Parts: sequence; C-alpha cells; structure tokens
Amino acid sequence: MASDQDHRTIWALPAPADRKPRYTREQIADAALRIADQEGFEAVTMKRIAAELGAGTMTLYYYVRNKTDVVALMHDAMLAEALVPDDDLRGSWRTAIASVARRTRYVLMAHPWSLASLTEAQFGPNAMRHFEQSLAAVASTGLPTAARFELIAAVDDYVSGNAMHAVEALTRAKAAEADPAMVEAAVSYGIAQLQSGDFPQLSAIYAQTSAQSGEPAGPPMTEAALTSQFERGLEAMLDGLAARMNIG
Repeated sequence: MASDQDHRTIWALPAPADRKPRYTREQIADAALRIADQEGFEAVTMKRIAAELGAGTMTLYYYVRNKTDVVALMHDAMLAEALVPDDDLRGSWRTAIASVARRTRYVLMAHPWSLASLTEAQFGPNAMRHFEQSLAAVASTGLPTAARFELIAAVDDYVSGNAMHAVEALTRAKAAEADPAMVEAAVSYGIAQLQSGDFPQLSAIYAQTSAQSGEPAGPPMTEAALTSQFERGLEAMLDGLAARMNIG
C-alpha cells in the first residue's frame, strides 16, 4: 500500500485488491460530500467520514492515505455531477457551452462550500472529462487552440464568480429571514449613510425607486431572481465573445 509520502495522485494508485472491498472510493466521496453539505467542509475529517460509513477510522486508511486523497475524491465526484449528456454537445457552440455553464453552476450552488474549499484538489478523471466536454462544445467555432482555451476560461470565470455571488446573496437572505431585527438595523444604518451626501448614485436610485414603488430597489435575493440574472449575463457574455472572436 502507498505511503503518506507517495506523491502520486489517488487516481494513479490501484484500488484495494479485495474481490469485494467493503468500501469503494465512490462511497467515501459520497459520505464526505454529505458531511460537507450538511455540516460544512471543516467537518470533513477521517474520523467523521469513518463514522458516516460505520467503519473504524483506521479502516479508512486502507482506502485513502490522507485528507488530500479524500478531497480529490470529493472534487472528482462533484465534477461527475457537472458532466452533461452527450446530446447537449451536438448543437451550436453557444448552446453547447451554455449547457456546460448551467450544469456547472448548478453543481457549485448545490455544494456552496466547494467554491472556497477545493482550490487545491488534485486533478482527477472527471476533471478531464469536464474539460473534454468544454472543448467539444467549442470545437465547431474553428478557433485556434489558444483562443478556444480563452473562450472556455472566460465562461468558467463567469460561472464561478456568479455562483460565488449567488451563494453569498442567498446566505444573506437566509440570515435576514432568521433575524429581522438585524435587517432593520442594517437598513437604518444604510439610510443614514445615504443622507450623508457621500453616495449620490445610490441616493438617487433609492429616492427614485422608493417614489415609484414605495420600496427601495435592491439586488436579487431569491434563487429564481439570481438564476434569471445569470442567464441574462451568460447571453450577454456569449454575445460579446462571439463578436470579439468573430464566430457565429
């Protein structure tokens, strides 16, 4: 069995050779993801995963060397969720890359902790499949390889940034619903700041929307509104990329 000092990725190591191993890498990844989704990434420890599986902690080390391996399995399991059906890649490049973008965002929103916690995860087979799908999505553009990479990177950056802001908005909305007094205090502070004259743009918008609807405008705070905003931004970005890269 490989030692903790073996720097090969878990994917380069053979799975346990038992005819019927008690646990699989997929089961370990699923257990770790459940813990992170329910309790946060910090709760994912070897001891906690073992308990979730009904195993002894030392038993887990027969399947993985350390938490680095666990994180790699978690990341790869998430990217398996992000894969789109092959049929989604057979339309126009815009339709195909938009499908990849939507699915990726959906997975990031389903595992919000992952945006900050999996940045050092080792590259696994489903990461390669995910990138392969992105390349297949833009293959019909006829762009040089470097330009295809640039197009994919722009879409990936938009998806991850949008998901991060959406998670933040939903977290704030949930906290506001749980503590109305906190919201009232924040609104009172904000109004006082607007009255200082230091924020003319915000003050003008506040005055205009309050006069029109009786309620000041604010950023979208529901999942439906945030998804609608994502779709508009995605279409605008693809319009810009198509024009800049001269692709139909």
